Amino acid sequence: MEQSAFGPLTKQNIVAFLGDIFERRGDEEYLGEPVTMAEHMLQSAHFAEQANEPDIVVVAALLHDIGHFTSEFGMFSMDDTEDRYHETAGADILRAFFPELVVDCVRHHVAAKRYLCATDEDYFGRLSDASVHSLNLQGGPMSAEEVADFERNQNVDEIVRVRRYDDMGKLANFETKSFADYRPLVQKIVDSHN
Repeated sequence: MEQSAFGPLTKQNIVAFLGDIFERRGDEEYLGEPVTMAEHMLQSAHFAEQANEPDIVVVAALLHDIGHFTSEFGMFSMDDTEDRYHETAGADILRAFFPELVVDCVRHHVAAKRYLCATDEDYFGRLSDASVHSLNLQGGPMSAEEVADFERNQNVDEIVRVRRYDDMGKLANFETKSFADYRPLVQKIVDSHN
């Protein structure tokens, strides 16, 4: 079981643990983008809500980048020459407490960028410089074999949608709800998981 300042993480304290991360570290720079980490994740959730996504997808969008805070390899920077696998770190933290769909969206949102670069001819041109840099570290566009494998994921549609909300969440001076506003929704999704 994961240890934290809250003691062992449980269904009863995981949401407080995540809220504490947003509070303590949310103001950190987001990968060379004009938003902080918290602003980016909150904007991603906002756009999922605006699209009338199910609650579980909104929560996945909110938490998709939590691994930037929990990765033992630290934060990404534009000077990086190797990937830091934040998607794996985030999925590993959430796996025991959230439904598979949320964990899949977190674990595969990087792969979804690679997938979209391979399957959507307009997608690459819309990526920010920081996103292009991280794409290169993450393996570039998927091969045909990787695309076929990715498409076999039972949650592929939701994963790709969360990726698109991820890409939208980079607007400077954009007002959103706070993590505290989402806490009841996050707890509801935790409570729904056996």
